[in-house]
Amino acid sequence: MTSQEATAEAAAPQRRSWSEAAAVYLRRDVLIVLFLGFSAGLPLALSGSTLLVWMAESSVNLTTIGLFALVGTPYTIKFLWAPIVDALDIPILCRLFGRRRGWLLFSQILLMAAIVFLGLQNPDVSPFMIALGAVLVAVASATQDIVIDTYRVEKLDTSEQAAGVGSYVAAYRVGMLVSTAGALFIVSFFEKVQGFDKATAWTLGYIVMAAFVLVGMVTTLIAREPDRSKLAEKALAGTDQLSRVWSAATGAFSEFLTRDAAIAVLAFVILFKLCDAFVGAMTGPFVIRGMGYSREEYAAIVKGLGLAATLAGGFAGGFVARGLDLKSCMWLAALLQMGSNLVFALQAVMPASYGMLAFVIVTENFTGAIGTVIFVAYLSALCQSPLHTATQYALLSALSAVGRTYISAPAGFVAAQTGWLWFFILSCLTAIPSLILLWWLQRRGHFETLAKPTGPLAADD
Repeated sequence: MTSQEATAEAAAPQRRSWSEAAAVYLRRDVLIVLFLGFSAGLPLALSGSTLLVWMAESSVNLTTIGLFALVGTPYTIKFLWAPIVDALDIPILCRLFGRRRGWLLFSQILLMAAIVFLGLQNPDVSPFMIALGAVLVAVASATQDIVIDTYRVEKLDTSEQAAGVGSYVAAYRVGMLVSTAGALFIVSFFEKVQGFDKATAWTLGYIVMAAFVLVGMVTTLIAREPDRSKLAEKALAGTDQLSRVWSAATGAFSEFLTRDAAIAVLAFVILFKLCDAFVGAMTGPFVIRGMGYSREEYAAIVKGLGLAATLAGGFAGGFVARGLDLKSCMWLAALLQMGSNLVFALQAVMPASYGMLAFVIVTENFTGAIGTVIFVAYLSALCQSPLHTATQYALLSALSAVGRTYISAPAGFVAAQTGWLWFFILSCLTAIPSLILLWWLQRRGHFETLAKPTGPLAADD
């Protein structure tokens, strides 16, 4: 055999492995998860960053805008009703479409109605009603998240999970783009092209966003119920529904809390993304009020250009996760998050320019996407017990939103008191507690234990 033939023969398996890896993204179930990712990403900004832009254009003061982060409370407590989603059926819908698809359709119907309700409010007239509408959107969205996470875990094979998560995250970002940049451009179209007043333009923009929920509903109708869900339904047949809820809830909590350093792990989950969340809560007000950019400029640079950086960062995060062990990935993600906040501080002392703003946004979105992919991988690794994956993931993902929702709520107050430069510098300090916990967990051997299954089914895995 010649050296050229040997080289070609050695390269053939590599080509096959790359083609097989690419082909998995085209499998039906992975594509379903992709479109469900869009459905999950759509509503978050409508009660978050897009809503903050709406508030920034109104007469609502800066401190109150910062407090609007609290409307994300349902994302932090969704684990409380995750056992209900796991154990109970929605009349008619679950009988017609199955447990997971029935709950998905139910949450999507509620989501569409909540978005329309929010859009019909006026922040200049009643900030309270705006907050109520945002909470309703968050409740429906959080419920949809629970079911989508459960569907993804139950429906995809082990060989499809990585592709499923990658597709989900990419589509999630596209959904967020539609409800941020897309929503802002649509509002501007109704106001500046069609001639509607600002309040009506925002209402029409939110109604259009509600129509995008149909993407998720159609996907749910096309999807197939997971076999594991069907088997679980048969196994639970005849069981009292209250007992089913109680068993799902207590089993998930008790299994997790018996692990080594469980409380420290939960604290780490809460604090890890705080550094990003603290800045994210005020990015819109900083760009519009602090730097003087228009709504359209914000949408084009912050959300348009930012999407490309986010997708690139997602692929980079996947590459990093394949090349490094989990604890090294976590250190890298933590340090990148801190560094990106300092770039914002640099923008705060420099004259406004499209080039500098683009650099800041690309850096923030690229590093943030790397951190998100690595953090999701960590949360998934924590869900080791096959009996409680759905409820435990809901608990962990909800806790990860605590920093964004509660601890970052005073961000507007801090910005108002210190000015933008010191706000971004101080935001870096919010990463220190998570770095201390990361060091402590590494010393304790926490990351090595994540490779070992736990729970009553561990011996069978």
